Amino acid sequence: MSEILENSHFWFAVYTRPKLEAVAVENLIAQGFDAYLPLYKQFKKNGENFKVIFEPMFPRYVFFRPVNSAQSILPVSSTRGVSHVIRFGSQIAKIAPEVLNAIRHIEIERTALDEDELIKLRPGDRVRINEKALKGIEGVVNKVSSRRVSVLLQILGRPLLVNIEPHRLESA
Repeated sequence: MSEILENSHFWFAVYTRPKLEAVAVENLIAQGFDAYLPLYKQFKKNGENFKVIFEPMFPRYVFFRPVNSAQSILPVSSTRGVSHVIRFGSQIAKIAPEVLNAIRHIEIERTALDEDELIKLRPGDRVRINEKALKGIEGVVNKVSSRRVSVLLQILGRPLLVNIEPHRLESA
């Protein structure tokens, strides 16, 4: 999938019909467009186990681009699965390849998360945030869900409950 992101042509976005992102991608590709649907790995609790599913990172949005500069994007609006092409006013929104490369990087990072990383966190565990503005702050795991971990932090002497992705935490 990474090869579709190397070309320097602008990308565009479509808003799809509900739950038809994959149908839109399939039909855009059938029409000769490059199409990209960023996905992320999610763990759904199934009894005592976790089930891995992949969901759209941006529900109802798909990125596409013509394979050559002569290809018209007019047929995209009537593509099965597509609701409409994203516009800013009367202009079709253009997306720089660098933006999609950054999204692809995030997609790879999130997909790398495995079940063991999620399961090792238990309520009561002491953890440290390893990224972003709260980097280095320690807290206690309150709850583990399929996408996020609820962590109780002490900030400015007050308890604060924050939800954070498991891969942004490490044992304290």
